[in-house]
Amino acid sequence: MEQPAHPPRPVHHGAVALGTIAALAGADAGASADMAVTGASLDSRTVLPGDLYIALPGAHAHGAAFAASAVSAGAVAVLTDDAGTRQLGDALPVPVLGCPDPRGATGAVAALIYGGAGDMPLFGVTGTNGKTTTTYFVNSLLRALGKTTGLIGTIEILAGDEPIPSKLTTPESTDVHALLAVMAERGLGAASMEVSSHALAFGRVDSVVFDVAGFTNLTQDHLDLHGGMGGYYATKARLFTPEHAKRAVVTVDDPWGRRMAAEATVPVRTLATGQQAGTDQAGPDQAAPADADWRVSRMRRDGIGSRFELHGPDGAFLAVHTGLAGDFNVSNAALALVMVAEQLLADAGPGAAARTDAVPAVQTALQEALDTHDPFTVDVPGRMQLVGTAPVAVVDFAHNPDALKRALVAVRSPEAGSQVIVVFGATGERDATKRPIMGAVAVEGADVVIITDDDPHDEDPAAIRADVLQGAVQANEGRARGRRIEEFDRRADAIFRAVELAGPGDTILVAGRGHEVHQEVKGVNVALDDRVELRSALDHFGFPAATASRIES
Repeated sequence: MEQPAHPPRPVHHGAVALGTIAALAGADAGASADMAVTGASLDSRTVLPGDLYIALPGAHAHGAAFAASAVSAGAVAVLTDDAGTRQLGDALPVPVLGCPDPRGATGAVAALIYGGAGDMPLFGVTGTNGKTTTTYFVNSLLRALGKTTGLIGTIEILAGDEPIPSKLTTPESTDVHALLAVMAERGLGAASMEVSSHALAFGRVDSVVFDVAGFTNLTQDHLDLHGGMGGYYATKARLFTPEHAKRAVVTVDDPWGRRMAAEATVPVRTLATGQQAGTDQAGPDQAAPADADWRVSRMRRDGIGSRFELHGPDGAFLAVHTGLAGDFNVSNAALALVMVAEQLLADAGPGAAARTDAVPAVQTALQEALDTHDPFTVDVPGRMQLVGTAPVAVVDFAHNPDALKRALVAVRSPEAGSQVIVVFGATGERDATKRPIMGAVAVEGADVVIITDDDPHDEDPAAIRADVLQGAVQANEGRARGRRIEEFDRRADAIFRAVELAGPGDTILVAGRGHEVHQEVKGVNVALDDRVELRSALDHFGFPAATASRIES
């Protein structure tokens, strides 16, 4: 197994007494109450001297099994549950603290040890699609306003200009609090973070309070974890409570967003962008508001991107441009802009009068940043990333039905005779019900459908492809679409075939994996980057590649 890198830690924070930690966690430190603790880790491989090792039950093993390794690395104490204390007994030369709910206590313990983000404003974004791009947009806009920023997300973690590889959409809570403390210690002006449903369900953002929480949309995904859309919604809704946010901006283009805005227990500003989230129609029966607080209007194409107007309360008005393709990126840009605007207005002071007085100054500052820096044309790796120009060749992370549908609409050329060729698959050991839906979506939106492997994990790749293929074939025959459908087990071969079938006026969309550079098969990470394979195939057939494509591998 690959040895994980030690996440960055703050340098100048002080030690915390083990007794103080124990009291917070509902445990008893006994005679070791005065012991100094300087860090915390859930992973024995990233323990540093002075750490508290938190041993939690896992999917395959209990963390207590690795406690001896953690102690060898310098852990001065272990916090675990009843099962962990029974497993460890008296085997360790350090205190073992039994806790009724160590997972639930981890965030508060980490916040206590590392000290948190201080006064640094935090922006958190949740939703099914658009989290990554929206956080990049928030980060870019804040930089355009002159702030040094931090970013925690799927693709990378940035503390100022220092990139830190990211393995999870949201890291574990011990690492989150350490990262936020590092950012605060370095004097960063703000930080933005993707907040996944997994992060909320597993407590990875416990004891983090965002100054502004944003909601993009809710469509079918991760139902293997949440059991249904109602459970998925309820998990997302945890972000919009005082436990996790001071205020919120909620996109109300779909029924789930309208429900979120109505049920949130923090102050909410609503945003309407006119982009109805598409394939899941099982949302709650709730009418759209007559008038959202912020509204997108006069949207028009500008090259591959868009221009639009954004109207807000108290006469706020902004003219906005994004260079990224797709109407959904208008929604992402609008959400990022409103989140930052709402924080700037909140900084002006409490009360409606203070807000109204601040609107002209905030509007001027934001418009200048938009006009001078074009922050929403920032390169977001693996998100509508242009790899070739003739044919247009795009790699996107779209890995659920709604994201795939939107991506296919976004890349469709208005030129007569231009065809769309899509290469995609479905992830193994995840929500299997979306597989045939994605096959049907591909048939609806593309002219040539090439089904291949995504990340099979430990599941049979052929069975996954069969599920996707079933949906594609049924949609093709039932609606007499006449689409060309092909299947390849090797993803690189599928990408090569797509380019082989393409003409200079066509569009190729390689969907599902985005920025990822490894394909997991039976526990083995196989080197595979869709952008590299696509560029190689374009070169083989003599097609030009885009010059501005950012590829990490």
